[in-house]
Amino acid sequence: MTAMRVLIATLGAAVATAAAVSVSGSERATAGAEPESFAFAIGNRTLKGPAADVGKRYERFDLVVVDGDEASAAEVEAIRAKGTTALAYLSVGTIERWRPWYGNLKRYRLGAWRDWKDEWFADTSKQALRRKLVRIAEDEILVEGFDGLFLDNVDMVEARRHRAQRAGMGSLVADLDEVVGSGALFAQNGARGVLRGYSRQDVEPLIDHLDGWNREDVTWTYDFDSRRYVRSRAGDRAAALEELDEIGQAGLTTTATDYIDLAGAHSPGACRAVENAEEVGTLPYLSDIGLTLRAVKANPAC
Repeated sequence: MTAMRVLIATLGAAVATAAAVSVSGSERATAGAEPESFAFAIGNRTLKGPAADVGKRYERFDLVVVDGDEASAAEVEAIRAKGTTALAYLSVGTIERWRPWYGNLKRYRLGAWRDWKDEWFADTSKQALRRKLVRIAEDEILVEGFDGLFLDNVDMVEARRHRAQRAGMGSLVADLDEVVGSGALFAQNGARGVLRGYSRQDVEPLIDHLDGWNREDVTWTYDFDSRRYVRSRAGDRAAALEELDEIGQAGLTTTATDYIDLAGAHSPGACRAVENAEEVGTLPYLSDIGLTLRAVKANPAC
C-alpha cells in the first residue's frame, strides 16, 4: 500500500488495462508521490461545458472523485491529462433512482434513506446484487478510463438494522478490489468496518482491500433536520480525527470532506477545518452539501 503513490507516478496506464492483473490493496507497490490536493467532481454543474473546460477546472488537483455514471471518457481523459488521478464514484450501499441501472437493481431495495430523495439502502446480502454491481463497475464505469473506484455508503452496514448486510458488503468490497486490479480503491466513512471488520459476521477488516479512505463531517456538517451548516460536536470531531490518523498510519491515503456554507468558505472556521485535517496528515476538502466545487483551500491564511 498504497496504489495512489504508483498512480500519481505512472498515470499513463489506464485501469482498463491494469485490471488484468489482480492484486489486493495490501499487496500493491508503495513507490511514488502522495497526492497533495483532493476534490469532489460529483456535484451539480461540475461537469458542465466541453471536456477541455472540465479538465482545466480540475487540473490543480492531484486527486479527483468523478461521478462514474455521468462522466464521459472524454471528460475523464481531460481530467487526467495533466496528471490528475480520477476515481469513479459508485454508491455500493444504496440504490439510486436516477441511475441507468436502477431498473435492474430496484428489487434489492431496503428502506428509504430519508435524508436523500429517491435513494434506498441496498441489500448487499444478495449475491445477485453484488454480481450486478461488480459488472456495472467493470463494464460500464472503469471502461471510461478511470484510475480506480471511490465507494460510497459502505457504512450503511454499521446500522444495527443492516447487520445482515455486513458479510455481503465485505464480499462486495473484496470483489471490487479484484476488478480494480492495480488501480486504486477508496471508500468513504465506516471506520469500524474498515479498521476492525465485523467478527460476528466473519467479515475481515476492509482496510486490506483499500488504498484510501475519506471521512465526511470532520469539523463541519450539514444538519438535514434544521437545514443548516453546523460545527461537528467536539467528541465526534475528535473521534473522526483519530480514525483518520489510525487509517493514515496504516498506509492509506486519507481525505476529509467538510460541508460548510459557501459564504463562509474562507472564514476562520473553514480554515480550522483545513488545519484539523492537515494535523493528522489528511487532505482537506470543503464544499456545500451539493458539492458544487466552490469552497476549497484557497485562503492563504489557512
